[in-house]
Amino acid sequence: MSSSTVELTKDNFDEVVSGNGFVLIDFWAEWCGPCRNFAPVFERAAGRHQDLVFAKVDTEAQPELAATFEIRSIPTLMIVRDNIAVYAQPGALPEAALEDIIGQARALDMDEVRASVEQARTEGAAAPGNDG
Repeated sequence: MSSSTVELTKDNFDEVVSGNGFVLIDFWAEWCGPCRNFAPVFERAAGRHQDLVFAKVDTEAQPELAATFEIRSIPTLMIVRDNIAVYAQPGALPEAALEDIIGQARALDMDEVRASVEQARTEGAAAPGNDG
């Protein structure tokens, strides 16, 4: 892991994610070939986007975090903006695809995202049989 990425653990996860408006998280493991292939792509992107926080979760060392986020396949990339997961997808991405996803996440209107999350929460609580 380079100086441009942060290692997330169950002890610092909330602090890092809550304290930063835009965090890209790479869920990975040492034994995972696709994870090792994706690592340099993630590191180069971290170098290009120094205004964003790039973080890594070693799913072997942090099984509680992997379970919390229901990580079933690695690598999985998650993007959290303003404490809302706006992207989560397994699979190693090529550099151009990662850049495209970062651009799309930057372009999101977070007021719209928050309104959508709140609407889904309200509708879910009002659903029949849901004690919400």
